[in-house]
Amino acid sequence: MKPGQRVIVALRNMIASGELADGERIAEIPTAERLGVSRMPVRTALRTLEQEGLVTRIGARGYAARGPTMGQVTDAIEVRGVLEGLAARIVASTPAPPALARKLELCLAQGETLFAKGHLEEADLERFYAYNCAFHDLLVAASDNAAIAYALSRNNHLPFGSAAALALDWEDLPATYDQLSAAHREHVAVCNAILAGKAEEAEQLMRQHARAPLANGRLALAPIL
Repeated sequence: MKPGQRVIVALRNMIASGELADGERIAEIPTAERLGVSRMPVRTALRTLEQEGLVTRIGARGYAARGPTMGQVTDAIEVRGVLEGLAARIVASTPAPPALARKLELCLAQGETLFAKGHLEEADLERFYAYNCAFHDLLVAASDNAAIAYALSRNNHLPFGSAAALALDWEDLPATYDQLSAAHREHVAVCNAILAGKAEEAEQLMRQHARAPLANGRLALAPIL
């Protein structure tokens, strides 16, 4: 995993778990030393997390953690599920053009390659991130619905509202393999429903996929009142 992405995931986990308390200042140099990276990946990660609503700028003093409540995260994930579910329904409502079917096939093949060996290496987490983003982006683009794309772009600025906001534990790769391979199987199920023209099923599967981190305990949040 590239240093920048590794820092983003680490800080995201630390904020979600409460290891970095709500309002706690995140200093670049100590954070870089703690994570074994230079200051630049930390700086880049903080800007990304600011866009996700997980840190807030505190003037010249840098950034502070902004721990989300379970309600905030649930709301953002539910909204994404509704929007992406609608996108899946739209795509499944008409026969998939051969070009789209081929794009879906190639996208899912990335996931098959990742999980075929039965385990994950740390470098695979970066590959999954790219594959996961490609799948979600392809689905929204295929719906050809500008309102869905706009609404998702707004929702992406809420804590864990983006499909890219993964909370992964690279120190427990077997558990992460189970988590990510389950997500891949959900991608496959959605695509199968789309290609079969089962619009309602595609919508429901996509909504369940969005909610899976909450339903299956993939996302652990510290209690914040």
